[in-house]
Parts: sequence; C-alpha cells; structure tokens
Amino acid sequence: MSKENLAHQQRSHHQLQQLLQQQHHQQKQTRYQQHQQQQLQKLLQQHNSHHHHHNHQAAANSHPQQHRKRKPTMSLLSLKFNRRRFYICLKVVLLFVVFGLYFVLLLRESITMVSSANRNKLGPGGKADALHKAPAGIGNLPARPGKHNIPKHYHNNAAGLHPAKGGSSTRSQSSRAQNSGMLTATSSNHSTLNPVYEYSEELNTAAEADFNDRRTVLWNICAEHRIIGKYPPNAWEFFISPGHGLAWCNIFKAASSTWMYYFNILGGYDVRFLQRTRSSPIDLARQRFPRPSTAELNDYLSNTISFLIVREPFERLVSAYRNKLEGCRNKYYKLLGEQIIKKFRKKAKDGKSPVKYPKGPTFREFLQFLVSHYKSGGRFDEHWSPVYSFCTPCSINFTLIAKVETFQRDTEYIIRQAGLETLLLNKMPQGKARAIANRSTSNTRNLVPRYFSQIDEQLLTEVLEIYQLDFELFGYNSTKYYSYVQETLDDG
Repeated sequence: MSKENLAHQQRSHHQLQQLLQQQHHQQKQTRYQQHQQQQLQKLLQQHNSHHHHHNHQAAANSHPQQHRKRKPTMSLLSLKFNRRRFYICLKVVLLFVVFGLYFVLLLRESITMVSSANRNKLGPGGKADALHKAPAGIGNLPARPGKHNIPKHYHNNAAGLHPAKGGSSTRSQSSRAQNSGMLTATSSNHSTLNPVYEYSEELNTAAEADFNDRRTVLWNICAEHRIIGKYPPNAWEFFISPGHGLAWCNIFKAASSTWMYYFNILGGYDVRFLQRTRSSPIDLARQRFPRPSTAELNDYLSNTISFLIVREPFERLVSAYRNKLEGCRNKYYKLLGEQIIKKFRKKAKDGKSPVKYPKGPTFREFLQFLVSHYKSGGRFDEHWSPVYSFCTPCSINFTLIAKVETFQRDTEYIIRQAGLETLLLNKMPQGKARAIANRSTSNTRNLVPRYFSQIDEQLLTEVLEIYQLDFELFGYNSTKYYSYVQETLDDG
C-alpha cells in the first residue's frame, strides 16, 4: 500500500473514534441530565409535601393575629346586615303606626258626623224635623220651606225628582230648623283632618244662614208660580264626581271657569298641566266627567252635594254679550252677530245707516234678538239661557245655592263640606283667581248702567219677561233697571 492510502485510513479511523467518543459523551450527559431531573423532581415532591404539611399545621395552629384580622371583617359584615334589617323593620313599624293613626282619625270623624246627624234628625219628642237630609258633612238645611205649602207628590230628598208621600214644611218650621241646626253645623261641619287651612266660625255661620235663606226664597217662589217640577231636569249640563260626592250644574258666565278648573283637578289633571295647556277646560273636564243621563243624575243626586252658582241675571247677560258678540271678536259667534245685525239694524230709506254703528251688534240689537227668539219658542244659547230652565232649580232640590257676589266664601264652604280642602283649597293660581274675580264681577257691574242706557222701557219690560223669574228665585232686584233706561228711543 502506498503511504498516502495508509495515512488516509488512519485519519478516517481517528475521526471515527472521535465521533464515537462524542456520541458516548453526549449519551453520558443525557443520562446525567435525566438523573439530575429525577433528583430535582424528588426534591420538589419532598418540598411540596413538606410545605403542604407545614401549611396544614399553620392553618391548624395559626397565629392569633390572623384570627384578629379575620374576625373584625366578619363582624363588620354581620353588623351591616343587622343594621339594614333594623332599618327595614323600623320603616314597616312606622308605616303601620301612620296608617293606624289615620284610620283612627277617620273613624273618629265618621262617628262624630253620624252622631251629629242623628241628633239633628230627631227633634223634641223624637219626631224628625222637616230638614233636607244632606250627605255626611253637609249639616242641616231646610228642604223646600216657605209660607206656601209644597205639593205632596214631591219628595223631600236630595234629588227632588222622586214622587213620595211626604208633605212640606212651612216658614216657621224652617226657621226652627235653621236655629236648631245652625249650632251643630258650625261646630261639627268643618273637617279636623285638614287643620292647615284657616277656619272661621263666623264666616261658616254666615254662609250657613245665607244658604238656608236662599233655599227658603227659592222654594217659596217656585210654589208661588206653581212651577215645581214644570221643567224637566237638564242632566246634560251637570258635572258629577261620585268619588268626591259633588254634583255641579254649570251655569255659564257665573264663575264657571273657576269650578271647571276645580273639577279638572278632581279629574286627576296635574296643576302644572292645567296652567300651560291650550286645550279647552270644558273639553278636558268632559273627558273625565261625561254628561250623565236623567236616570244617572237622579241616582247620583241622592248621595252627593248638589250645587249651582248663580249671578245677577242682567250682569250675566252683559258679560255674555261683551264676551261673545260685542265687536264680533269671538269667531264662533261671528255668524250669529251678522245675523242679528241683518235682522234688527235699522237703515235709512237710501239704504244707509242713519248713525255710525260699531262693528258687531249693539247691546240693544242683542236684546231685541233675545226677545224675538223667546217669543218664537227657540232654545237659548247656554251663555244667556235663564237659570230656571237651564238648571231647573224648581225640579231639583239642590243642596247649596252659591252666588258670584259671595263666591270666595261660598266656594270655600262647599269645598269644606265635601272634605276636599287638601285637594282644592289654595290650588287656584293667584293671578288666575284675581282675573276671574275682577273681570266677572266688579268690572261688569260698573258697566251695566251704561249698557242699559241704550234701551227704552218697553224693551226692558220685554227682556224682564224672560229673566224676571231668575231675579225672584235668587233674591235679586230688577226694578233698579228702570232708572237706567230711557223712556223712549228714536229709531230714526
């Protein structure tokens, strides 16, 4: 063999040995690493088992400080839970106490009113006085008293619509009834459940006396003219709230805006909504208090405080004319105004008016229209319809007859008798109340002489034929108007 081949073989053998040695060394290192890992795992296992045992002992034999740290946390949670439960129990107890007190007060009021009614009902010797038996809290008011005997076929109850066997009382009986019933009414009628509002014994007594006198006068006139039951009840115009015990015949142009506002409150409307809404108050009220039928009216009146608010007839007439027809400012009555002008305005032979007339019908033309309409048997608009045919007070035995002239006092009396002080008293915005009171009473009253100076005696007599009964029924004076008018007018 040559030397080169031998050298080559030696190098190859040497490389193979080195490769084997490296492989052997790597295997040895791998076994060593595996052994080290095994030892490490054993140590870890021993350490973990020892640590677990140590933790177990530490948990079993923990330091007192750890107990002191955990104990306050648990006690704090428990304290919070107990406090919350205590507050809940306290609230429940307070609710029971409040409702209990309220129930006791209601019970006391009911017992007081029942006992008062029983005392008033029985007169000397145990006989029932001839009184109007009103709902709870109304007090004793005479039923259809007066110097004239009321026909026996009319029952002396709140509705005044049912036939009955009983008779009627005389003026002397009503006077005794007023005197005996006045003291009990003034002492027990006002509610003690609402002591926030001031209560005047003197005003209450005066109102009670006026209400009695008004009913006395009304039923005397009804009997004198023999119109008791002549006009059928006009149920269409009533607002009835059975839940509040009120029934109101709405006479337009007689403080109707105020009580429409009150009935809307009773209907559940919010005061702020009523102040900002542009909806008609009567439309809102009719949504909550629909027009009753005659049968429904008859049923409701026997269990409610029925009332109406009247006004001096010619002041009401002037107010209606100014609001609806003067100057044709009201678009809904513009057509009627044009018809009145066309029919009653005098013209010269050349077709021109002899004088310069204002826009819209004059007050004289308006009264001429009323007389003509009355003679033809036509039905009057509600704003100038006579009260005797509109609310038929000679067919319905109203509990209370209020007047615009004593409106504030009468209204407060009605509200207190119904027990609605909290709902209604002081709920009318001051600006609105002043506007209603001033515009509807003092201003119109001062203007009445000027308007009636436009007519003559003959026309006044014809207009009084329509409204004289209202003057008499509600105690107003009509003779003064003859001092306002002219004896005759030149029609030109």
